Amino acid sequence: MTTPDCYTCSKEVEFDDLPPRECVVHDQHWRVAHAFNTAMPGWLVLLPRRHVAAVHDLTDAEAAALGMWQVKLSRALRSMTGCAKTYVVQFAEAEGFAHVHFHIVPRMADLQPEHRGPGVFELLRRPEQEHVSADRADQVAQSVRAQLQGHPNSQ
Repeated sequence: MTTPDCYTCSKEVEFDDLPPRECVVHDQHWRVAHAFNTAMPGWLVLLPRRHVAAVHDLTDAEAAALGMWQVKLSRALRSMTGCAKTYVVQFAEAEGFAHVHFHIVPRMADLQPEHRGPGVFELLRRPEQEHVSADRADQVAQSVRAQLQGHPNSQ
């Protein structure tokens, strides 16, 4: 089930035509996208494939797959980027983005102190010329996809 005024649901309707950055990998419950308007290559977003507005509304199957995806994506980012760790964050409060989604963000060792922890969201507010380009996001998506080829149920 999708909701017409939900950005994430609108992408699910276009599922078969999404570029790599909008559908890095997926299974029956989750889709992974590269974040847009970010200055951080590899900032991924994990999205349920049906409309869910709160974590407590996830099905048991979605919840079981959630933890596996968070760990697999974190491992893939670590392998690809050499990041010190990943941040996993969920708020789902922005206008048009109330659909539950989890940010999986590589935290590089040299990340500026003001961008650590919640400050990482400042990287979503950088000038447009600093944003990861669509081509670069597609390249990252293809690299993540290659890292996850062995992930059960990912396509």
